[in-house]
Amino acid sequence: MSQRRGGSFYDDQSAFDAYLNHRHAAVSSPNLVMEDPAFTQAVGPLAGRRILDLGCGDGTFAAVAADAGVASYLGIDGSQRMIERARHAVSSERVRFEQADMEDYRSADESFDLVTSRLALHYLADLSPVLTNARRALVDGGQFVATVVHPVVTAAATVPDGPRQAVEVDDYFEPGPRTRSWFNSEVTWFHRTVEHYIDAVLSADFSIEAVRECAPVEALFDGDTSEFERRRRAPLFLLLAATPS
Repeated sequence: MSQRRGGSFYDDQSAFDAYLNHRHAAVSSPNLVMEDPAFTQAVGPLAGRRILDLGCGDGTFAAVAADAGVASYLGIDGSQRMIERARHAVSSERVRFEQADMEDYRSADESFDLVTSRLALHYLADLSPVLTNARRALVDGGQFVATVVHPVVTAAATVPDGPRQAVEVDDYFEPGPRTRSWFNSEVTWFHRTVEHYIDAVLSADFSIEAVRECAPVEALFDGDTSEFERRRRAPLFLLLAATPS
C-alpha cells in the first residue's frame, strides 16, 4: 500500500468508496452523530453568509449551505474525485468548487463571512499558511470554524480492524506525522495536541469562541443504545470556533 495524505488519499478509488460509504452510514457514522451536530451548532444560521470551505469533500456541507440560503459558497479540495462528486451533487448558482490544495489556495482579503474546514487540517504538516489565509479572508466580525480528528485518535498506538472499543494513546506529546492503514489504503495524519491546535489558532490572530469535543448526540442514534454507549467511550473529533481578533 502506498502512503497518501490529503487529496491524494481520496483520489484512490478504493479509499474514496470506502470512506464515503462510512461517512454516510447513518448511526454507524461518527460524522453524522458527533461531528455534524457540533459543527452545525457552532456555525449557527447560514442564510445570507459568504462561505469559504477548505477541504470541502463531497459537497455535503455545500448542499446544506445552498438549501439554507447562503449568499455564496466556495469549496476548495485537493482531491479531484471529491470535487467531481461535489459538482455532481450540488447544482446552484451560489455554489462553486475549485480543486486546489488548501495550503496553496489564496483568497481576496475580507471576502468571506465564514471560513470552515471540516476534518482536513490534520493532513497538513504546517497549519500557519492556511490559518493566516483564513484570517485574511474574513471580514471583521466573521467566523472561523474547524474540526479535526481528535488528538487522542491521531496519537492512538494501534488501530483495530473492527469497531474500536477503546483508544490506547502513545507518544501524545510528540507532534508529527503518523501513518496508518485506513479505508483500504495508508494515510498520514499530522498529530498535534489540543494545546498545539489552540496555540496555532491564537497565533493566526484569532480569538477563540469555543472548544468542543463533539460528544455523541443520543437522539441521533435511532434507539441504538449500544452504539451510543460505545461512542461515549472516547472522543473522536475536536472543534475550534474563532473570530478575528
